[in-house]
Amino acid sequence: MRVLLSTYGTRGDVEPLVALAVRLRELGAEVRMCAPPDEEFVERLAGIGVQLVPVGPPVRALMRGATLPPAADLARYRTELVDAQFEIFPAAADGCDALVAAGLAQIAARSVAEAAGIRYVYASYAAVHLPSPHHAPPPRPGWPEPEVSDNRTLWELDVHNVNAQFGETLNGHRASLGLPPVDNVRDHVFTDQPWLAADPALAPWRETPGLDVIQTGAWSLADERPLPADLVTFLEVGAPPVYVGFGSMSLSQDIARGAIEALRAQGHRALVSRGWADLGLIDDRDDCFAISEVNQQRLFGKVAAVVHHGGAGTTVTAARAGVPQVVLPAQISDNPYWAGRVADLDIGAALDGPAPTVESLSVAFKTALAPETRERAKALGTKIHTDGAAVAANLLFDAVGDAIG
Repeated sequence: MRVLLSTYGTRGDVEPLVALAVRLRELGAEVRMCAPPDEEFVERLAGIGVQLVPVGPPVRALMRGATLPPAADLARYRTELVDAQFEIFPAAADGCDALVAAGLAQIAARSVAEAAGIRYVYASYAAVHLPSPHHAPPPRPGWPEPEVSDNRTLWELDVHNVNAQFGETLNGHRASLGLPPVDNVRDHVFTDQPWLAADPALAPWRETPGLDVIQTGAWSLADERPLPADLVTFLEVGAPPVYVGFGSMSLSQDIARGAIEALRAQGHRALVSRGWADLGLIDDRDDCFAISEVNQQRLFGKVAAVVHHGGAGTTVTAARAGVPQVVLPAQISDNPYWAGRVADLDIGAALDGPAPTVESLSVAFKTALAPETRERAKALGTKIHTDGAAVAANLLFDAVGDAIG
């Protein structure tokens, strides 16, 4: 069996498909992946022996600024990405038996699979991306902010916005492939049986009419890399520090400063992850330490709490480690959703927006570092699944095998 995987986004978008690719290869499949051409993704896929088919510009360049590009630039960027997908996907899918796409940006994937006559699966990493009356759509940069609060109405507006952005472009390409037009781009991309690659203990799907969601669990791999020696030394010479890191988010340096000041005021050490924002320390005192990319699975079990932006991968890794969380969500995509899940489960604290004060951080740290919060986080950690990618790989093998058998 040959499978094409496709996504476009930051590491949090790519890494789950890496896990799925590894599990598919263990079952004997040949796998290639369409992803951004960022150097770290090129190296990551080469390391597992999966061919990268580059699509679109590097993501890190888009995320470089403290703010996202203007709405007009984002609209042009999205249209150009769809054009690039229709140019590249057909050759990438040649000889494949299935195409698995993750993320709303995968507008072309189903049409290419349809034209090629192969199995198509859409996967979401968070329930909030799938339409349901139980939650509102996630914030989408560059699109109008709705003035209503009813979830059903908000999802109807979401359909309108997706069609306005992608409808003409998608149907133009479909016509060139000899395919009929679609009148609901979002639901066309999602299908009526999407996969949800999120842990059911951390973020369960609530049954919704019209959607037969298959929740596989989060897609991840065991990371066996050792921690750097200097980091191990820092961890061993004092009480467990609080990890502060925001991954690919280009947040202000003031965030790290405020976090360190608030932690020091409560007598805690800090461990700052530089990330794409290249965060750093505020002085040379020995109660703080800065790190580059490390094995979070190994690290999070050694810290007192994890402060992050609300990425799906960081949230589930911290939850699996049984450690409290403080979420400062970027107001895009699923970040506010994961902040809400941490708050709802009482395994930490969630702040409103990515620009907290020292005072609000202090209150959040007291909540997250309370003994009862740690006990709840530890209890949840025992319930988090680790086999989501294997579950998904077996599902795909069974489905494709029945189709081509």
